[in-house]
Amino acid sequence: MKKHNPKFKIFLKIPSFIKNQVMSYPNDSLDNSEYPMKFEVLQKCSRSKARLSKLTLPHAVLETPQFMPVGTQGALKGVLPSQIRDLNCNLILGNTYHLGNRPGTCILNQAGGLHKYMNWDGALLTDSGGFQMVSLLKLAKVTEEGVSFQSPHDDSMMMLTPEKSMEIQNSIGADIIMQLDDVVSSTLDDQDRMEEAMLRSIRWLDRCIKSHKRKKDQNLFPIVQGGLNMKLREQSVKELVKRNTAGYAIGGLSGGESKDDFWRAVSLSTDFLPLEKPRYLMGVGFAIDLIVCVALGCDFFDCVFPTRTARFGCALVDEGQLNLKKNTFSTDEKTIDENCDCFTCKTYSRAFLHMLLNSDEVTVCQLISIHNVAYQMRLMRRIRDSIRNDTFPEFATNFINRFYLSDTSKKTNAKNIPDWVIEALKSVNIELI
Repeated sequence: MKKHNPKFKIFLKIPSFIKNQVMSYPNDSLDNSEYPMKFEVLQKCSRSKARLSKLTLPHAVLETPQFMPVGTQGALKGVLPSQIRDLNCNLILGNTYHLGNRPGTCILNQAGGLHKYMNWDGALLTDSGGFQMVSLLKLAKVTEEGVSFQSPHDDSMMMLTPEKSMEIQNSIGADIIMQLDDVVSSTLDDQDRMEEAMLRSIRWLDRCIKSHKRKKDQNLFPIVQGGLNMKLREQSVKELVKRNTAGYAIGGLSGGESKDDFWRAVSLSTDFLPLEKPRYLMGVGFAIDLIVCVALGCDFFDCVFPTRTARFGCALVDEGQLNLKKNTFSTDEKTIDENCDCFTCKTYSRAFLHMLLNSDEVTVCQLISIHNVAYQMRLMRRIRDSIRNDTFPEFATNFINRFYLSDTSKKTNAKNIPDWVIEALKSVNIELI
């Protein structure tokens, strides 16, 4: 019997394409009624672009705006699947690159997909693997065919193509899957390369649509690109909308660009995306960013931030973060957050967590991770409730004022609120000052 090799391989050869050409494959998209997903806008904010929606996926029904914790290899670091369920979280993200390498498609197929493999009955979203190709790997080279890179395991050269990304994601079986895109830094000055990446991503989308084998089970989202060039980003959105996919992701941001550039790119993207389709903003997880981007019309988000910052001893609260390693918490018998009903807050004090952190006890990372994920879930629930009651502008204003509260005056100091926050919300009729 032939041994299965779980590593990526070059498996498709295609001719070179003329630079800046957009490929035209036959449209293999489904009609809206045939997507394995239903998206219903339940309530719109009367002033901003925020909306409350119901998203029905093959494995879960949830309301948006929603935050997705990141389970890179089918697990959140430090949090058990049962604990995730207890936090009323039913949509998490998995990583195609890592899952494609380990356990690989053969084992995933034998297990019946990632849901069964990790014993998760909620919904899953997988990225395409493109970001990891460029950001994490040595000698990554992008061509029209795909991304060639050096294996982190044996230094051999490998290739990820749109077709291979679809093959891996079809094996994973996530409810929502991403196209493979040509990822470049948002701060790149080379506009020719930015345009090339945007147009190539459109061509790769057509190849993803064509090679996607489970259209009745999985929803394929394209990714808006174009960096901070508003003309390119508008062109990208308009081309993607022609493909009539189930929903859309907004990518190419959260890569070190200024916040002023960030919010303008997000807002332009949502201005041109269809109102009746979900919008997923990739790589966003800070509380202020979430509130601003909900106001700008985004529906769901993902980020490693809540669990990553927990591993450094930082707990999330409305005022920002508590660094529980600091000595000021050594005798603090309060819980992390008196308004939080997670296991950690119901059970342990800040002083106890401080002691564990300074004893290098690994259990504390799990305890703070549970709280941080619970905090994100509760923040999004409060956002949804405010949209439902048409009080989102007031909620956003009160939250931001509290976040930037001046310690000395106990009043919000307007100088403390970043200009980008003020301008972003002002653009959607929410006046902070």
